[in-house]
Amino acid sequence: MGIKCCFQVPEHSKATSTAFLILRLVAGTAMIMHGWGKIQTPFSWMPAGSPVPGFFQFLAALSEFGGGIAWILGALTSIASFGMACTMLVAVYFHAVVLGDPFVSKGGGSYELALLYFVISVIFLIVGPGKFSVDTHIFGNRQC
Repeated sequence: MGIKCCFQVPEHSKATSTAFLILRLVAGTAMIMHGWGKIQTPFSWMPAGSPVPGFFQFLAALSEFGGGIAWILGALTSIASFGMACTMLVAVYFHAVVLGDPFVSKGGGSYELALLYFVISVIFLIVGPGKFSVDTHIFGNRQC
């Protein structure tokens, strides 16, 4: 059981894989847009005086922007989804606990979107990107 096994994709029907493709395209595009401004200044996109070190800001920018590209392609989906899940879990904590934002807001901050992206990340970690992905083309279906 080598590294290749970590990237192999569980087998799914064409209909399920089509649904995963649509979800990857929409969520991936949204994440690229969320990460675009951050990737412009990846070590300092948070306000001055932020307690978050530049390296962690970089990881968040990379997971959103790079992870969005990876989701669209279905390439290295497990790594991208893990990074995204970690980033979104921190965002949920920050909004829900630190800022006390509600789940859904009518004009202020909320943790709804971060939680939604966290759940999508976990889904891709569990079920993979589907057969219409670079991962399936390169690594094949799960054999181990």
